[in-house]
Amino acid sequence: MQPFAKSEEILTATALNSSKVRPRILAADDQQHVLEAIDLLLRPQGYEVETARSPALVREALTTGSYDALLIDLNYTRDTTSGREGLDLLSEVVAMDNTTPVIVMTAWANIDLAVEAMRCGARDFLQKPWENERLLVILRTQVELHRALREAERLAAQNRLLQTEGRPQFIATGPAMQPLLGAMTRVGPSDANVLITGEHGTGKEVVAHTLHALSARASRPMIAVNTGAVPEGLFESELFGHVKGAFTDARSDRIGRFELADGGTIFLDEIGNVPMHQQAKLLRVLEAGEVERVGSSRPRRIDVRVISATNINLRAACTSGQFREDLLFRLNTVEMHVPALRERREDIPVLAVHFLSRYASRYRRPVQGFEASALQLLMQYSWPGNVRELEHTLERAVLMCRGTEIERADLGLDSLRQHGQNLEDLSLESVEAILIRKALQRSHGNISQAAEVLGLSRGALYRRMEKYGL
Repeated sequence: MQPFAKSEEILTATALNSSKVRPRILAADDQQHVLEAIDLLLRPQGYEVETARSPALVREALTTGSYDALLIDLNYTRDTTSGREGLDLLSEVVAMDNTTPVIVMTAWANIDLAVEAMRCGARDFLQKPWENERLLVILRTQVELHRALREAERLAAQNRLLQTEGRPQFIATGPAMQPLLGAMTRVGPSDANVLITGEHGTGKEVVAHTLHALSARASRPMIAVNTGAVPEGLFESELFGHVKGAFTDARSDRIGRFELADGGTIFLDEIGNVPMHQQAKLLRVLEAGEVERVGSSRPRRIDVRVISATNINLRAACTSGQFREDLLFRLNTVEMHVPALRERREDIPVLAVHFLSRYASRYRRPVQGFEASALQLLMQYSWPGNVRELEHTLERAVLMCRGTEIERADLGLDSLRQHGQNLEDLSLESVEAILIRKALQRSHGNISQAAEVLGLSRGALYRRMEKYGL
């Protein structure tokens, strides 16, 4: 059997084909019969037309919708011929969005007015009464150019998603991942705080790295902190730093994670596990944009973008009094959800090939693909540990494989189907117990290693072990 795919050939699924969407045109003129004529001309040609009778209505339309092109008159007040109203409106439109083409119209055309309109940002100029064919040619050309530019921007963003170095590769081909991919493409370049939600092992940290790589802060560091694993007594020192003598073991000044991330991004993983009284201190830093090292009263200004992640329902935690609502508001300017692997099964073969290529190269094994039944098992398994479990499964399979293709037995997944019972038929607690038992077996009883694999703090893992009698 030939290799299923090559990881370097993996591409992110494309967005909706723009050619299937009717171009939206905003036409602005103070004369109703002119607007009706434009509508009658353009709708049969496949355009969606909206109209406005004044500059104020144009501004209102632009705040609530997006358009592929604007057709605007240069005169709106009766008996005016200067074109000043239209030129002012044109300047405002271009200032708001210089990518949307604007075509200006006037019944009192002259060279000076045309030159002034083009200088203000108009893409073309029409004299009324217009020639229908000329209007259609101009509009078609400008809409196609506008869409081509938008597509180029989208492809550039996707290319950055896939090819940015120094971070885990982001793989998303299934339909369930497209909302996340779209949100990342739009929000990544901004400085907005992002809260990433999803089960353990879904790849929340990969999303965080990708958002940072897409931002203007990409050349600066992204500092990751597993807040759930930081001992409570060291929380402030770890995040905010301390000065010499602040406490018994403070033998020298230490810079905190927020200061290390200055100018870049800080990633607060497992944010839902931060104790309430530490949440208040974290909120104060986010509100003030300043940190005070433990033992110091001198505030230090910081400029950081905050990306946080949790597998906990923080809104429910707010309702139960376990998480501060004001902190949640600070963290989730934008909230992004990473689907579980069972909800994006189309990605399983692509991810499997990616991990196979990685570990075959790392361990210098001649493994090139999957035997058919092995690939079928990968697709059928429920993956309670999500992408993290899939990665560990493939790492083991590469090591266990005797030939050039991974076989079903190499995966070690059949042992989890006791008496023919699929994990999907088990309770959440039973699945969690099995997953913890597997992690402990793989780490040979090393609690720290097992906790890291599971994405838990040592304390959280101990509590679950006690709960399930492990």
